[in-house]
Amino acid sequence: MLRADALQAIYPDIEDRVVVTIMGAVAAELYMLGHKENFFYLEHAMGLASSLGLGIALALPERKVVVIDGDGSLLMNLGTLSTMARYRPGNLVHIVFDNESLLSVGGFPTATSTGTDLAGIARASGVPAVMEANTIEQLTASVRTALAGEILTTLVVKVEAVGPKTFFMDLGLLENRFQFARTLQAMRQKKV
Repeated sequence: MLRADALQAIYPDIEDRVVVTIMGAVAAELYMLGHKENFFYLEHAMGLASSLGLGIALALPERKVVVIDGDGSLLMNLGTLSTMARYRPGNLVHIVFDNESLLSVGGFPTATSTGTDLAGIARASGVPAVMEANTIEQLTASVRTALAGEILTTLVVKVEAVGPKTFFMDLGLLENRFQFARTLQAMRQKKV
């Protein structure tokens, strides 16, 4: 499946959630679907989307937080799985698109291309709910289950190593930070 198709399929389920993404292809494809002020495109911090999402989930326990990660990014910060499992925020859904490559920075193969099993690592780290998806139908069902539940979930989604035609985003990344911070502050004050 293409990541762009996967994002389009889950967009209606995540558009009103707090969403943190890695930069590159994931951010560009999500942005093309329609930017929301509750979306944060993590700039120049490969590997840290899950850590940022964990902090937000702990700070805003009444809000669902969705982290959209990549295999290369997660491999750079595998310790995040055991840290998430330690704190187990029931409002955190961690989606990992595994295309077996560092697509956004040249397409070099990642360890998943030679057998590293991210879902297995998440399970061994103690993440209480780990799911895998290889089709749009499995993906949408898994995302809806995770969002409806109250359990920390990591969802590993196999996608093709195909990126967007353009990485252009007509949004200053500094402005994205300010928008996102204002949105989180408003959410925190409303306690909704």
